[in-house]
Amino acid sequence: MSETTNKTIRAASQADTELIAGVLMDSFIEYEPLYTPEGFAATALNARDVTARLTEGPVWVALSDNQLVGTMSVVVKGDAVYIRGMAVLPVSRGQGIGKMLLDHAEKYARAKACKRLSLSTTPFLIEAIQLYERSGFVRTEEEPHDLFGTPLFSMQKTLSA
Repeated sequence: MSETTNKTIRAASQADTELIAGVLMDSFIEYEPLYTPEGFAATALNARDVTARLTEGPVWVALSDNQLVGTMSVVVKGDAVYIRGMAVLPVSRGQGIGKMLLDHAEKYARAKACKRLSLSTTPFLIEAIQLYERSGFVRTEEEPHDLFGTPLFSMQKTLSA
């Protein structure tokens, strides 16, 4: 892509559910053999499950030249904003879209007066883990430790005042 690529993040709508489900599938399909079938289904949500997620908290989409290339949803849990369903299409990785999504979640958390960001990830999503670490996340012992039999670990980022 050219350096003049227009990248934006906006709130997702009901009209985006099929596209979001497609981004989730396309982003995680290469890792499907490493998940349990139930763990994969809980990660690569279908459009019905994306619709349900829209009612649970904010869902955002990342656009590059008006094409949906990434997504993320969050839910407030106590003093933390829990990041889930973060995905960037393989062809769009390495362009700063994941960082934009994480920065957006952090702005949201600060606006909600939350003290930290948290997430859970699988140990085989190496590039995602590296992005989280570069963004200030550290591993914790917090649950969950598995997703329907697929191993997980948690990470968090403390937000300074």
